[in-house]
Amino acid sequence: SPSAGLDLPGRFLFAILTLMTLIANLVFIEEAVYIYRKISSSKRSIIIWINAAAPVIATTSCIGMWIPRSTMFTDFTAGVFFAIVIHKFLMMMIKECGGQKLFLRRFENGRFKISTGPCCCCCLCLPRVRITRRTLFWLKLGTFQLAFLRPVLMFLSIVLWTNGNYTLYNFSPKGAAIWISCFVGVLTVIALWPVGIMFQQVRTLLICKKIIPKFALYQFILVLNHLQAAIINILAMQRIIPCAPPLSSSARGAYMIQQLLIMEMFLITLISRMVYRRKYDDLEPLECTAEEAGDDKQTP
Repeated sequence: SPSAGLDLPGRFLFAILTLMTLIANLVFIEEAVYIYRKISSSKRSIIIWINAAAPVIATTSCIGMWIPRSTMFTDFTAGVFFAIVIHKFLMMMIKECGGQKLFLRRFENGRFKISTGPCCCCCLCLPRVRITRRTLFWLKLGTFQLAFLRPVLMFLSIVLWTNGNYTLYNFSPKGAAIWISCFVGVLTVIALWPVGIMFQQVRTLLICKKIIPKFALYQFILVLNHLQAAIINILAMQRIIPCAPPLSSSARGAYMIQQLLIMEMFLITLISRMVYRRKYDDLEPLECTAEEAGDDKQTP
């Protein structure tokens, strides 16, 4: 255990971060029970999955902090879980519009703006695509491919690691890590594109469902879990983060990532509870109620 080599402030920090992780999990469990009791079964599991992203990442980071040798497995677990959350977030936006049938009926003459991030935000000349069952299927497939392929690539990485061909922080062209990481990066960018396209389409319609703060929280988790970690790893590999025996630069970088993530995911868990809970009060804004009443009349 790393705590054996820690001084008193170090042990205090580990204790505080572990307590933060525990509180984040308790807040999530309380929220999950609330959602389970208050929400219709069609939305229930999707919203619980999305709310679980921050506490799961905090928990994997806490395990990685206490057991440094498990870092590769905890990183993979958090990555796989968030890949599923990306797909669930797209599905939640469709569900909040009343499901696929109602979504297609509502936007039957509309067009998707595909010149959005992260793939095509600079390509403003791209044509708008008609909203049909087929285009909706392609958007779903775009997020599902990451949820499916990320666990497959994780399994492949572990097989290569047991054979000695995969080292987490060895990014030389001869190693497998650089190629698998690049491939996962490309798949992630492809998966984020449909979520951006869908958000542009539904954000004004779902403003009363707090979709903008929900999307902002999802983006924060994405940036902190991927971009922040990548920047700190690069700094550690370049020895900009100095080694402090017995910890190497890469080990110190991993500790920094885990400790930052625990604090950040703790805050995001608390904010998520406020954002997702407010929607399920008995009284909703008038425009929401009016829209839902209109939808009920249209439903055959």
